[in-house]
Amino acid sequence: MNGKNTVLITGASSGIGYELAKIYAANGQHLILVARNKSRLEEIKEELHTPENSIDIVAIDLSAPHSPKELYEEVKQRQLYVNILINNAGYGMTGNFVDMDITQQLNMIQLNIVSLTHLTHLFLQDMVKNKHGKILNVGSVASFISTPSMSVYAATKAFVLSFSESLGSELQGKGNFVVTALCPGPTKTNFAKVANVGKLEKYFNQYGTSAARVAEAGYRALENGQPVVIPGKRFSAAIRLTRFLPRRLLQNLLARNT
Repeated sequence: MNGKNTVLITGASSGIGYELAKIYAANGQHLILVARNKSRLEEIKEELHTPENSIDIVAIDLSAPHSPKELYEEVKQRQLYVNILINNAGYGMTGNFVDMDITQQLNMIQLNIVSLTHLTHLFLQDMVKNKHGKILNVGSVASFISTPSMSVYAATKAFVLSFSESLGSELQGKGNFVVTALCPGPTKTNFAKVANVGKLEKYFNQYGTSAARVAEAGYRALENGQPVVIPGKRFSAAIRLTRFLPRRLLQNLLARNT
């Protein structure tokens, strides 16, 4: 695309994904915005389009097992080459594992882990051939801590962190590659409502970091080659502190507050 980066962003219709789209659009990049809501994607395309950038949209449900392959083939059919992949699509659920609907929990695993992994494998093949690429995977502070009442969600985000760090190490010496795990704490998005966190939704909205600040932190970390970023000093400090606590004590503390 005339020397410009082509940035594919999943979960681009709201929250962190939308804010990342705004950043890259302002920088004159070519965007491929992916989400389920086609009408919302069309609104964002109209909002962000300028003479300096170009925007494609793909409406697809990435929780469907075959959707990563379908998305990749659609991008190739449009003769686009993605050299920045942002795996932002995902959601959480709150409650006791045994009480929550297992189909919804498996769907969450499919989106948060399987589709992310599949998309990365597909688009990374082309990046490796060209010896250049950047990948931003959106994790969570829950990536670092086993979290009662969000056991499956936290486990999916632990995977994102481990996968991102390992992949970044594997790609060393193979070209100009960056893999960054963006691990925000509570963020002012619709995550809390979707995850049904109850009384904690007020905390998310009052004390959480804005989606714009999280997106900016992720963007800068990717540009600077930083493997892991936790936006917000208080959240970063809290994660560092947990490393000094016995795991059982930490679990007991978390269980009392969920």
